[in-house]
Amino acid sequence: MAAPAATAAKAARQGSTKQGPQGRSECCTLYHQAVEMVGKRWTGAILMVLLDGPLRFSEVRSLVPDLSDRLLSERLKELEAEGIVARRVLEGTPVRVEYALSEKGRALEPAVRALKAWANAWLD
Repeated sequence: MAAPAATAAKAARQGSTKQGPQGRSECCTLYHQAVEMVGKRWTGAILMVLLDGPLRFSEVRSLVPDLSDRLLSERLKELEAEGIVARRVLEGTPVRVEYALSEKGRALEPAVRALKAWANAWLD
């Protein structure tokens, strides 16, 4: 049986379970954090193209039309800081860098693919 302190800590990490109006659960803070992170402009598209395997910067840019170099660089740094994308420097000259989803990033695959399926079914 989990200790009360451990149970309280787990509940705090999972977010609020308070009941709001009409007995509905309040929005979980971790859920909100995840949606804000993945929902940033261009992040979903970057994750989608990385699902098929590692890519270099220029390859990501070519697979995500209208994405500027500046914004791609910013998003890749954010995803790397969150541990969702891993950056790897490839040996050789010139120096090349490859980006791949980490284990944490791979865990987003079902959600990303489900959102893509929903978009194909419901959006024009």
